[in-house]
Amino acid sequence: MMIKRLTTILLGGLPLLAVGQQQPSYSGVYPHLAMYNNEGECGTGAVVPWAGKLWVITYGPHLPFGSSDKLYEISPTLQQTVRPESIGGTPANRMIHRESKQLFIGPYAISENGKVRTIPYSAMPGRHTGNARHLTDPAGKLYYATMEEGFYEVDVKTLQPKLLYEDGNVKKAKGANTSPNQSSDLLPGAHGKGVYSGQGVLVYSNNGEPGPQALKQFDIEAGSLSEWNGKEWTVVRRNQFVEITGPGGISGNAQPDTDPIWATGWDHKSVLLGLRDDGGWQFFRLPKASHSYDGAHGWNTEWPRIRDVGTPEKPDYLMTMHGLFWRFPAGFRSGHTTGIRPRSAYLKVIGDFTRWNDQLVFGCDDSAQREFLNKRKAKGSIEGPGQSNSNLWFTSLTTPDELGPNTAEGAVWLSEKVEAGAVSEPFLIAGWKRRMVWMQNEGDSPVTITLEVGNGDGNWEPSGQTLLKPGQAEPRIYMPEMKYDWIRAKVDVASKVTVHFTFAKPDYRPVKPDTIFNGLSNVHDKKTTGGLLYGLGGDQRSLAFFTENGYYELNGDMQLQRKTSSPDSLKARLAIPRDAVTIDAASVLVVDDKGRRWRLPKGDTAYDALTRAGSLRICREVATERDLFNCHGTFYELPAENADGYAKIRPIASHNFRINDYASYRGLLLLSGIDPDFRGNDAHIVRSADGRAAVWAGVIDDLWKLGKPRGQGGPWKDTDVKAGEPSDPYLIGFYEQRTVSLSHQAKQPVTFTIEMDPVGTGVWMSYKTFTVRPGEAFNYVIPFEIPARWIRVRADKDCKATCWLEYK
Repeated sequence: MMIKRLTTILLGGLPLLAVGQQQPSYSGVYPHLAMYNNEGECGTGAVVPWAGKLWVITYGPHLPFGSSDKLYEISPTLQQTVRPESIGGTPANRMIHRESKQLFIGPYAISENGKVRTIPYSAMPGRHTGNARHLTDPAGKLYYATMEEGFYEVDVKTLQPKLLYEDGNVKKAKGANTSPNQSSDLLPGAHGKGVYSGQGVLVYSNNGEPGPQALKQFDIEAGSLSEWNGKEWTVVRRNQFVEITGPGGISGNAQPDTDPIWATGWDHKSVLLGLRDDGGWQFFRLPKASHSYDGAHGWNTEWPRIRDVGTPEKPDYLMTMHGLFWRFPAGFRSGHTTGIRPRSAYLKVIGDFTRWNDQLVFGCDDSAQREFLNKRKAKGSIEGPGQSNSNLWFTSLTTPDELGPNTAEGAVWLSEKVEAGAVSEPFLIAGWKRRMVWMQNEGDSPVTITLEVGNGDGNWEPSGQTLLKPGQAEPRIYMPEMKYDWIRAKVDVASKVTVHFTFAKPDYRPVKPDTIFNGLSNVHDKKTTGGLLYGLGGDQRSLAFFTENGYYELNGDMQLQRKTSSPDSLKARLAIPRDAVTIDAASVLVVDDKGRRWRLPKGDTAYDALTRAGSLRICREVATERDLFNCHGTFYELPAENADGYAKIRPIASHNFRINDYASYRGLLLLSGIDPDFRGNDAHIVRSADGRAAVWAGVIDDLWKLGKPRGQGGPWKDTDVKAGEPSDPYLIGFYEQRTVSLSHQAKQPVTFTIEMDPVGTGVWMSYKTFTVRPGEAFNYVIPFEIPARWIRVRADKDCKATCWLEYK
């Protein structure tokens, strides 16, 4: 069905009557604006309003000499034009050059009148990752930086590039898309991302590491932040960095000598924020909402950004980093580092974004034909779509505050050896009502950990001391009334310690799903209109839909049409595996590709038989390089195995729907499993003309509206356990109203020890010990202020025991 509600949206002061009458849209995605290429990935590299239009570029995965990607021009009435000057590549750079009144985007220079000129890759090879203002001639030249450390200065009038440092692809071609990053003799790390200039230097970041180990292990040393003074390079910090910008944004700092420079990055412990001001660098730490962006190779991040989406009168900086929207203060600089605040969590993979005609426009990386390293047995033989594609996502200005809960966590020290008197970097603590720190002494001697709080002006106040014996762990809750932005830790003696923070706000989502999901089959329904979904290749730009009533295809106009012949060989590859998970009396058991065991809560018992029969898709990639995991009535975000996989799984929402399959198509999330008898508001249902096939259409971030995560189960259910042996880890993070019940069948009292892992790194901390009498069912409500991702339990005697958790 076409959605014609667009008449209420104004673009450029004109109602979108034409678009609303001719083109469908779903949750802010217009299928007709989908962008395709013939490469293994089609990401959105840059989105910039300019010359009365919206300009967009896409990129393929590793194409330093050009590709089938395009430069797109989009009118205020959402008419898309593919520019004939397009030469493709892997570009993500964009810069508005004030003096020449040109937009530089990818290898293109666009005048204020919309005239496009192109710099050929024969003259400037490389994967263009960023632009920066020139250090000595900013009016006449600008810098181009590439992902393999090629650097050029380009004359803004003639577009003639001058080589400063040769791109790594010129003499050494990369192998397959899944081969390791190329190494460089210029700077440590690999996979360049950001570049910016100011204070007399050009600052450059990369977020990966060469070598095969980076493809497997997420927590090795990787990436770097470096700066160039016009003559030589200096490595600032050896961590994974991405965005580099300042108050001037994509136009460059207006006062380059004195304006600050900001850099975002991460390590395995937390998000990193760098500030260059007064000629030096200082660094801060922020928590992560998602771990799908981790990975030492750096491929899972795309291009996180800090960008002004306000107005000239009222700037409003929006930051994307590790699955969380952040409010970033325009005046962030030395002595004034307050004001960073979490907004809401998101699932889309975002390459760039902008404000355009009083909306936000996000350029996404939606459907990659190559899943690269993101393989796992739970997906079976299914692969990425036949042709890579992505789209733009139009939202209101308030959407960054309205998606998923901003629960987040991170550490300043994680099983880390620290010297006596060591002081951690500041960690953001403001912006959440529920805040807790886990501290553990993993050394051989007692250690005192002192916590201090401050507001970024250089002054710190003590906020308590904790003496920890060897092996002892201690949680500490911080009350909402504490009005400080930053916290840091100090130790009195050398030791091995963990100081890990977990933050949350109350989740006010209802249990009942939003009405946008009207029409989906209930898990108890005997009849359903299901089928298997797959985006076709060969430039067909349509989606295959295999149903029990026949074969259908969904086209770009969102018409679901029956076909007389079907590609049966394709259907066989889409089969849902029956052994993706194991359902036992206790919970859902997952054994990952590394042999690690994890347990997840169960929903309605009706899911047991449907899951065992292979009637419900469990796992699939619907956003580039991470998976959606739909198991026993809960959708989860599942990082790739190279980002630690199930250890960092995150529940999105729970439901009672019989969802047969799901897939990404033209920037949309499609679900099959429609109630054939539903006759209500079906704005998100696309039906065939014969009425025998239907799919639900929306976006992946609609899933937050399915309902608050809930479930029941546990690591043990009348299980024979051995004294001192821990249970399997059972997911406890992101749930509210949590009750644990302990019981056993021994004739003597049994002491149970509950342990928690705050994030999934395998750092287990003792939480509570309970002694349960024979025949007793002991219940304990775990306070919401005590968050962790995983829970496990030990018993001090051999017995048959139950550890059962209810999440309401």
